Amino acid sequence: MRVAVPKETRPGETRVAADPDAVRRLVALGAKVAVGAGAGEAAHFPDAAYAAAGASVVPDAGLLETADLVLRVTAPWPEEALRLRPGTFLLGSLFPSRHLDTVRALAAAGVTALSTDCLPRTTRAQAMDTLSSQANITGYRGALLAALALPRYVPLFMTAAGTTPQAKVFVIGAGVAGLQAIATARRLGAAVSATDVRPEVKEQIASVGGRYVGIDLAPGPRPGGGYAADLTAEDRARQAQLLAEHGAGMDALITTALIGGVRAPRLVDRDLVERLRPGSVVVDLGADGGGNCELSRPGETVVHGGVRILAPLNLPATMPQHASALFGRNLVHLLEAFWADGAFRPDWEDDLLRACVLTREGGVVHGPTREALRAEAAP
Repeated sequence: MRVAVPKETRPGETRVAADPDAVRRLVALGAKVAVGAGAGEAAHFPDAAYAAAGASVVPDAGLLETADLVLRVTAPWPEEALRLRPGTFLLGSLFPSRHLDTVRALAAAGVTALSTDCLPRTTRAQAMDTLSSQANITGYRGALLAALALPRYVPLFMTAAGTTPQAKVFVIGAGVAGLQAIATARRLGAAVSATDVRPEVKEQIASVGGRYVGIDLAPGPRPGGGYAADLTAEDRARQAQLLAEHGAGMDALITTALIGGVRAPRLVDRDLVERLRPGSVVVDLGADGGGNCELSRPGETVVHGGVRILAPLNLPATMPQHASALFGRNLVHLLEAFWADGAFRPDWEDDLLRACVLTREGGVVHGPTREALRAEAAP
């Protein structure tokens, strides 16, 4: 099976879908791997390392057209999707709701596209979960950004001149990114509190050194799958009160709330920002989904009333070496689960593949993506 690893083409993307170690594992499975020249340079993987791992390093021209399986970090552009042959497999973190034009092009080209960000949060899928591996980096980087942006020490310091108190950090959202932000801020010496709409994460927050602050949710069924869900109007009002009361005394707020396939929820409003002390920092890790803070501008840093609001985009791309290595391992784990006789042989009755296949046999087969396409086409 011919596996292609092209250079990423989305602006600012420095990752690559397979590092040399992932290529080595694919070659061991019997794949013929071709890597686009320079595909790993931004992640500090030279072409020579890919050649040593058993790949052919080739120009991008013709790479997509001859592949049986294409590995990507992000969704291709529609014109790139149309270069793929019918029946080609495309595997990556495609975020279909953000790239509906690409989904249409993939269906039109007859490509079988699988998006790892649609995998369920189950034990079996953990090793394949690119969302988690990349969110871990986002949380780590987010805590470092908060520390660097503060005009003060993070840990308590006792000096001859006097004592400086710990910085108080409040992490909103305790998924993978939030838990890593808590752990990293604690390692830096901050006093960390955290909240989440899922009360079951209380023990996880404590396990990484945070203090849980939360509300009792209104009675009613809660969705499963490990993902956060939207709140009722009653719960939203109570959560807003909690954030306003607890958040106002913090030195740094780190927001990490994302709900798959929809806009990031607004959690930090103008009023809360204006209650923060001058010199405080808000790091909005929901910026890729539109932002958790009312005053955020995705990709920019703004100052409002002496408060710095950072809304970084694609933080995993700021740590491309480890981000790429982990991403590549995720993809290899998925491929190994369905690899036989030297090729990727998917079982379309398998729950994992049914959850993440977007397009197949010329149509869009992923339910939420079909709904998003219908909504976009509606008058």
